[in-house]
Amino acid sequence: MCAATAGYRGKKVVVVDMGKKPGRKILISGGGRCNFTNENARAEHYICQNPHFIKSALSRYSAQDFIELVERHGVNYHHKTLGQLFCDDSAKDIVDVLMTECDWAGVEVKMRNEVLSVSKTDSGYQVKTTEASYSCTSLVVASGGLTMPKLGASPIGYKIAEQFGLNVLPTTPALVPFTLHDHDKTRFDGLSGISIFTEVSSDSGETFKENILFTHRGLSGPAILQISSFWQAGQAVTINLLPDHSLNDLITEWRQHQAQKSLKNLLATLLPKRFIECLIDSKDIPDKAVNQLNHAEIQAVHAFIHQWQIKPNGTEGYRTAEVTLGGVDTDELSSKTFAAKKSDDLYFIGEVIDVTGWLGGYNFQACWAQGVATGLVVV
Repeated sequence: MCAATAGYRGKKVVVVDMGKKPGRKILISGGGRCNFTNENARAEHYICQNPHFIKSALSRYSAQDFIELVERHGVNYHHKTLGQLFCDDSAKDIVDVLMTECDWAGVEVKMRNEVLSVSKTDSGYQVKTTEASYSCTSLVVASGGLTMPKLGASPIGYKIAEQFGLNVLPTTPALVPFTLHDHDKTRFDGLSGISIFTEVSSDSGETFKENILFTHRGLSGPAILQISSFWQAGQAVTINLLPDHSLNDLITEWRQHQAQKSLKNLLATLLPKRFIECLIDSKDIPDKAVNQLNHAEIQAVHAFIHQWQIKPNGTEGYRTAEVTLGGVDTDELSSKTFAAKKSDDLYFIGEVIDVTGWLGGYNFQACWAQGVATGLVVV
């Protein structure tokens, strides 16, 4: 987006990419269909030490602006829940849009070209790569974070920032599945593939109402990925297994109309049977008929179902994380142009900076918006 925007302004633009083909993360996103934006993208959907930093860019280039671009290129798409938009066919459609825009704007794209060093010159910057050396008046670093190293993730952007005196905040994997301690892995053995609609909360109060998914390593699914961005090692997460019900009210109703039935079988009408059997085996819920439950047992089951606490062992790390939390400190950058305050005509955009969106197309929209903001001002 940055390259095409600058190219349309008549600037000579070269994109240097170490990958074999462009848009590698785009191609695998959204299950191969790319959740390319979110209609609800606002600053409150981003994690950043400066919560207002991304407002200007999102205001200047909105989700609707990108949707109109996609429509001009004839890409078919559909809406999903929570403002998410996906390609009907393939994520390649979005890569094709971007590459076509770059082609029309006269942008040169150099693939398989790894940056080795960057130095300041009297007229701008000298960038040495494995293939060539480039002189430029403006340098835009859009190198991404540390996620998915198999796709070529590199710390080069952070190194360039530090080289020119910018502060880089500590980085961690975000939007990432949790791993579990051995006793919980054993306890939930056999539940891999089971999905449950829940409400998951962090110790700091963030809450997401979406599905969790049991995996052979631990917990995943949209709600878990969302909460992982707010989780810190050693903390528990709280899971409401029936967010749209009150178990106390349900048990009262069951005791009036289905008193002889077991709690296990009644809960299995609302939650996966294998999961309920697991909870029976681990004695988290009693194996009794509902009319045999005493007050203390009812309160204990209610608390467990609505406030199940589980302490992850960790995360799956950068290998499977969708984004990197942290990065170039936004206090070092202009919120309007993303220019470094300490070095003329040096810009940082995308995952390399300390702006991390929620799951659901927010990160792509931030990238499109930042790219346009910078492309409009580079010299």
